[in-house]
Amino acid sequence: MEKIIKKTNAIKLPMEEIQRCILFIRDEKVILDTHLAILYGVQTKVLVQAVKRNKNRFPSDFMFQLSQEEFKDLKSQSVTSNRGGRRTLPYVFTEQGVAMLSSVLHSSQAIQVNIEIMRAFVRLRALIGSHKELYRNLQDLEKKYDGQFKVVFEAIHQLMIPLPSEQRSIGFHPWEVD
Repeated sequence: MEKIIKKTNAIKLPMEEIQRCILFIRDEKVILDTHLAILYGVQTKVLVQAVKRNKNRFPSDFMFQLSQEEFKDLKSQSVTSNRGGRRTLPYVFTEQGVAMLSSVLHSSQAIQVNIEIMRAFVRLRALIGSHKELYRNLQDLEKKYDGQFKVVFEAIHQLMIPLPSEQRSIGFHPWEVD
């Protein structure tokens, strides 16, 4: 994403790009300060300085700093390099924190990006809500038709379980002999 934004410096971003920036940390939907800085077209240190100058606008439910362990986990998930990079732990912003950033960063790009980010949060919330509704409807159907379609419902439940992150090997394997 960084390459796309830096090359084009465009305000219009695909919704999928913004949604990829939304992470789940401490059971909150958040966006990293580095991603927000790229979206707003400023350096991360400029964004963080603006936030620190307006600290009273960012309570802990709007923004928090990652712990060392959270940052290590995040780095291992995103396969980032250990060379160079940050000297401090990153900040993350909740939906409310992102909305508050528009009052701290006053550029027209910041306003447009904020609108797109808010739309991404709303869309993500709708997707999560529809998944919960689908699950609830499936449970209602199970109760209604209990034993008649038990095998079908079990198969659907198996399909709803996320696949493990490990990839299976492809190809032929010799038979194991006991």
